[in-house]
Amino acid sequence: MSGAGAALDVALTPAQQAVLDAVGGDDPTPLLVTGRAGTGKSTVLHRIVAAERRKVAVCAPTGVAALNVGGQTIHSLLRLPVGLIGTSRLHHDREQRKLLQALDVLIVDEVSMVSADLLDGIDRALKEARGRRDPFGGVQVVLFGDPFQLAPVPGGPEERAWYEQRYRSLWFFDAHVWEQVGLRTLHLDLIHRQQDEEFRRLLTAVRHGSVTREMAARLNEVGARAVPADAPLTLATRNDTVTAINRVALDALPGREAVALAEVEGEFGGRAFPADEELRLKVGAHVMMLRNDSEGRWVNGSMGIVSKLARGNLEVEIDGVSHEVEAVTWERHRYTYAAGSDELEREVVAEFRQLPVRLGWAVTIHKAQGATLDAARIDLGRKAFSPGQTYVALSRLTSLEGLYLTRPLIPGDVIVDPDVRRWVQERRAAAATA
Repeated sequence: MSGAGAALDVALTPAQQAVLDAVGGDDPTPLLVTGRAGTGKSTVLHRIVAAERRKVAVCAPTGVAALNVGGQTIHSLLRLPVGLIGTSRLHHDREQRKLLQALDVLIVDEVSMVSADLLDGIDRALKEARGRRDPFGGVQVVLFGDPFQLAPVPGGPEERAWYEQRYRSLWFFDAHVWEQVGLRTLHLDLIHRQQDEEFRRLLTAVRHGSVTREMAARLNEVGARAVPADAPLTLATRNDTVTAINRVALDALPGREAVALAEVEGEFGGRAFPADEELRLKVGAHVMMLRNDSEGRWVNGSMGIVSKLARGNLEVEIDGVSHEVEAVTWERHRYTYAAGSDELEREVVAEFRQLPVRLGWAVTIHKAQGATLDAARIDLGRKAFSPGQTYVALSRLTSLEGLYLTRPLIPGDVIVDPDVRRWVQERRAAAATA
């Protein structure tokens, strides 16, 4: 079952149901759905799309993120220029205007990666295309994301200087549109990925940058255990580290190397593919599954070992059982407006077909986003260098028993962006005086 299909069969928690009720309610105020890793944000997003009778479009800041939720990138949906938008002239042809004029609800996933300038660009594009001056042109906006995980990527010195003159920070929550309209925040608080209360408490401390000496000692104590002979997946901060680990491990295996070439139809926009365009495997190779299985045999992030590889057939052993793995298709979509039916239609404009696996001795922390792992070896290099990086790595795990560290955690590994801290404090203060 796909991620979207599986989400429709999951019983919602009260907090998740409250999100659906809020989206379908009478209050048009933009909504931010946030929460810690593993609280089911994607589940709620798919349920909204399935349940909502109004015209809904889903978008995300990157191509891979858009593929994961069956939507378009923000830039392609709203025809926004790449890079700084500022006061640049926006171009909307007749068909684009019809599409955006018909839109009722816009869902933006991974909003933590959306810059303030881009969010203001969304606001301006909807206003101009719809010929309305109210925020977001009257479209109900629903944002999904966790600022404690993925951050917007800053540009060069010139772009940073531009932001310093115009915004409090790079983050979406400092966009100027919030001076015109409020932002409701709904938190998903029930963690599904981790059941152990001690691990939940430690992850919460890492997320908020409040790790005590005792907490760090506990994580380091657990992570210092000897790595088993059949080492788990390594989550690393750097691409070159991941490439080297996977290459050395694959070369060390006996036997012939097989290559599976992806079939690509249409334009994906750059090379932001959801899996390897050229996948190299051998029998005995460690792999990580990249999609939930339609029959429930594995989920995104399940680890396995290639048990058979012949004439294009792949079998992967997962938890002692060998399964045949077939190629799957990722679709890139585009929204269009059908005047005859007064509906938003989602058409497939590109397809990427490949075996849903990648080499699983190592993967970057960023690419592990969304995965659930029973065990992992976390390699932060000399030091974590991005806000939320350590939290994202640790929160992939289901329990402390699966944690292995290449070195002890140090205070500098737990990075929380000061603007995120400031925003959280402002929200709490506002809620206290409301």
